[in-house]
Amino acid sequence: MNVQLPGWERIILRDICERINYGYTASAKHEAIGPKFLRITDIVPELIDWDSVPHCRIPSGEISKYLLQKGDIVIARTGATSGYAKWIKNPPTSIFASYLVRLRIKPEYDSRYVGIVIESDIYKQFIKANIGGAAQPQANAQVLTSFPIMLPPLPTQCKIAAVLSAYDDLIENNTRRIRILEQMAQAVYREWFVHFRFPGHEGVRMVDGVPEGWEVVKLGDAVELAYGEGLKADKRQPGNVPVFGSGGLVGYHNQSLVKGPGIIVGRKGNVGSLFWSDEDFFPIDTVFYVKSEVCLHYVFYNLQGQNFINNDAAVPGLNRNQAYLLPFLLPTNQVVTQFQEFITPIFAQSRNLRLRNANLRRTRDLLLPRLVGGEVDVENLEIHTGGIEA
Repeated sequence: MNVQLPGWERIILRDICERINYGYTASAKHEAIGPKFLRITDIVPELIDWDSVPHCRIPSGEISKYLLQKGDIVIARTGATSGYAKWIKNPPTSIFASYLVRLRIKPEYDSRYVGIVIESDIYKQFIKANIGGAAQPQANAQVLTSFPIMLPPLPTQCKIAAVLSAYDDLIENNTRRIRILEQMAQAVYREWFVHFRFPGHEGVRMVDGVPEGWEVVKLGDAVELAYGEGLKADKRQPGNVPVFGSGGLVGYHNQSLVKGPGIIVGRKGNVGSLFWSDEDFFPIDTVFYVKSEVCLHYVFYNLQGQNFINNDAAVPGLNRNQAYLLPFLLPTNQVVTQFQEFITPIFAQSRNLRLRNANLRRTRDLLLPRLVGGEVDVENLEIHTGGIEA
């Protein structure tokens, strides 16, 4: 917006910060030996999963310097995710890692408003344009806080934050429901195929450690790991087809390579990472995608329990031939069919929630630049429990 509204001002981000700090250098530990240790990988997903955030050792006298509190903003300063940020909502006792920069906003500004802007693509694009095209881009605090942010009067900041946060709250609630459904599906898999308490198990005897009629075959006898194809970011065309790398969803394209639903397995980078796509998708050359005559829902959970470690130093990443030698439990067709019938509605609910979230994100992302640019009168927007209306 070219015309500046009364009371609105454009201010450099660092000028509204009370504190700007680099994080703590330490090794992440899975044992609960100290505070939670927030890293770049923890802030890239839509929500911070504090349960999966590791811990670290830190002298007690140092904790206060790095302790996170509600309203802080953390920003990734290195790698492909430079500029990714999170506004900290309700943290447990936690500190932040050295590849993050922490901003603490002055009390005369609404930190949630600032956080929403800094989490947006507007900010990411600014950082990308200002760190160049290095293979491993890095941005120091000076660059990360050089962003010019539009600031309306404080009451308007609070109103805009409330409107946009309503979208985020709906997305967060749906995401929690998706996690519960995923946990439910995984629990059913473990009950049936790990503990062997499947429907009718009482009448089936065990033979060589597995139910009668089941087989333990080689993974390669049940599954083909097919190679993805190279597709650089600058070659992707605008579209709605999800593109998967070993770290998960990396963007979108206008053409698919594989019909959905499908399973993606990390081949390079995050070796053995697993992702599910309901839609047609494009797996890039850092992953395999799965071909199998066995129910893909069953294969997906079976692969989660596989030990995808490459012991062949001559082959970087996941050695497919080595993976094919792993054991694969093959139940009877009847049990697999029962499992598919049970699990399909759970996956359908998850898919519907993901589609709702995609629609909410689209609406929020379209509304955000108009609100923070003063193009929409925030006073005419009303928040309702079912959504937001103008």
